[in-house]
Amino acid sequence: MAGKPKGKSGKAQQREEGLEKTDNNLPLTSWPQVPMINQKNYYTEYLKREDQYLAYRTLQEENTNRMVREARDKDRALAQGNGVPMANGNGAADNDEDMMDVDDSSEIHGSKIIVIHPGSQNLRIGFANDAIPKTVPMVVARRWKENESEENGGEPLPKRVKIDGEVPEEPEKQFGEEFASMCNTLSADLKARLRYKKIRLMPNSKELVVNYNRRSTPEMITEHNDPHRIEWTEIPARNPPDCITGAAALRIPENSKPRYKLFWPIKNGWLNEKDYKQKNMVLNDYFLVIEDAMKKELGVTRKKDLQQYSCVFVIPDLYEKVLVQTALEEFMRDFGFRRICFMQESLAASFGASYTMTCIVDVGAEKTSICCVEDGMCIEDSRINMKYGGRDVTEFYIKKLIHSHFPYSDINLKRRYDFLLAEELKQKFLSMNETDVVGNTYEFHLRAAGQDTRKYSFRVYDEIILPGIGYFDPSRFNFEGKLDGRRSIVDRSYDLYDNSPNDPTSAAQAMVLQWATQNIPSATIQVAESSTKPTATPAITATPQRDRPLNLLSRLQEMDGTPRSSAANSPAPEGTPQPRQGSPSGDATGANGTRPEPIDDRLRIAEESDRILPIMPLDEAIIVSIRQAARSDDRKMRDFLGGVMLVGGGCKMPGFNTFLEDRLRTILPGMAKEIMVGLPPRELDQQLVAWKGGSVFGRLSSSGNDSWVYQKEYDILGSKLLVQKLMFAY
Repeated sequence: MAGKPKGKSGKAQQREEGLEKTDNNLPLTSWPQVPMINQKNYYTEYLKREDQYLAYRTLQEENTNRMVREARDKDRALAQGNGVPMANGNGAADNDEDMMDVDDSSEIHGSKIIVIHPGSQNLRIGFANDAIPKTVPMVVARRWKENESEENGGEPLPKRVKIDGEVPEEPEKQFGEEFASMCNTLSADLKARLRYKKIRLMPNSKELVVNYNRRSTPEMITEHNDPHRIEWTEIPARNPPDCITGAAALRIPENSKPRYKLFWPIKNGWLNEKDYKQKNMVLNDYFLVIEDAMKKELGVTRKKDLQQYSCVFVIPDLYEKVLVQTALEEFMRDFGFRRICFMQESLAASFGASYTMTCIVDVGAEKTSICCVEDGMCIEDSRINMKYGGRDVTEFYIKKLIHSHFPYSDINLKRRYDFLLAEELKQKFLSMNETDVVGNTYEFHLRAAGQDTRKYSFRVYDEIILPGIGYFDPSRFNFEGKLDGRRSIVDRSYDLYDNSPNDPTSAAQAMVLQWATQNIPSATIQVAESSTKPTATPAITATPQRDRPLNLLSRLQEMDGTPRSSAANSPAPEGTPQPRQGSPSGDATGANGTRPEPIDDRLRIAEESDRILPIMPLDEAIIVSIRQAARSDDRKMRDFLGGVMLVGGGCKMPGFNTFLEDRLRTILPGMAKEIMVGLPPRELDQQLVAWKGGSVFGRLSSSGNDSWVYQKEYDILGSKLLVQKLMFAY
């Protein structure tokens, strides 16, 4: 049996054979060695403290800098009061930073904050310390081969019906038999309601109005005798501008050389995809109006000066993420604002009116939004956005006037001076007071470029009240073409990971879409069965064809268990490039450039929603919104009904709030005593309430407003910051 040699130990044998284990105290590698973690007891603080978030650290730095400036200003004031010189031995200031602080402290609070509230027709813009904002028409006039009134063979608006190729001379027949029948029905219903309320009427009021308007002829006034003549925009013969924005665009003569065509970047609360063919063009015009307004109205002529300014941007309650992210990128990259924050319209209106619990009803030019606000937060499932407003009332008003032999029967809303005239007539003469239906006589002046002023007199009967009642019976409005081009150049936002549409929705909005499909067939467009998106110019059909009835609300409940609200946008992984020009940061495409299929049914629901124009009577929509906000809580229901507030220029008619109160009390007789519809307090203009709320919010101290997005944060994280910064679920 073999063994180890006698007289030798095991270590000696290993040493002789070179197998002895030695240690020269030299590490095997220069890389640091990390000891193993004790799996039974270990702890980490990663993302468990607020100071580990960049957004929080930036806010703390701003607060610290503000406190330092205030302390330095206080010391400076004390030193100057005691006669201590605040200069070095050479008589110069201590440093440039002190001089900057002196300038900042002497400025009026809010003078470096610009509040922007864009709309379909007007842009409200101004400094946060201004009493009222500047109002700029949201329009761009571009050099074109023909103006808007010359397109399509000069077809006017409202569109006249042709019989045997010609428009009838009788005004009663110019809009078809259906419109004439509807007017007779509306007049009979109004007369019956006035008799029920014991309001006396002349038996032949309608005939007297028609006969007077038939005999009315204009009075000519020369230009030098017109004290209110209009200064028209002069186009230079040499080097005419490519585009003109704002009020100057609406004052360009129709026969200008060269021709100019008006473009409205916002249509029905959406980006205008009907008149634009490229996304870059509509976004360029959108921000061009804002930039020119800052230069002409606010005096900020150089972009590099915007580095000293902050921006409060007011957005719709049911916003589109593409526009929000594009605005953030544009204001940070191109404009160069120091910081920016976003605020929803209804919340801004509640700030402007100082309401803590209210139902905001915002009737704009082309959209009407409703939302319940409680304790500084918009209740998500109560948000409603409907696509009708003041312009629909204007069009119906003009049609009703022409039907009653309006003396200026050639009025055409596609002509700029006629559009401004129609808006003036609506603001002056429309009313919702039933006692005003007495057949009064009114006057107006028609001013056109290169023509003498014409003074008209006319009479109206029920024409002053019937257009406003259209808010409670929207079927009388014309919805033709409002969905043309929808989703043709601006795609919706998608989640990066599951590829589902993540624009905010609400249970109340789903009920509005459901009502529109069941009651107004013309509000739904039909697409081919194999198509997944509506075409650029979809055809309007009387009866939409589907395999099964559309019920968006129940399908949303089936997917989530509860009505779907705003979906949070998942952050993009490191190294993901941020898209430019409004592309949603959540866009995800495959290797071949195609989008992978979604994992759920949300894409189909989003596409079906895009083919439906959200329409519902205003009084019913308010009740739907409040019920979704109250959630079967009777006390909350009564509180919201007692705090309904009207804002926006579309409802700026005498007696509108009283008329709405009566409609709500008719629907909810058990809560008639609690229902109250009010106007903004302190005689604040209804059109400016949302902007005023944005100015109040912007002037809050940094400790009370932590939703500012700073340049440093945006450079690092991009639009992903919005998930943490915004006051609402994004």
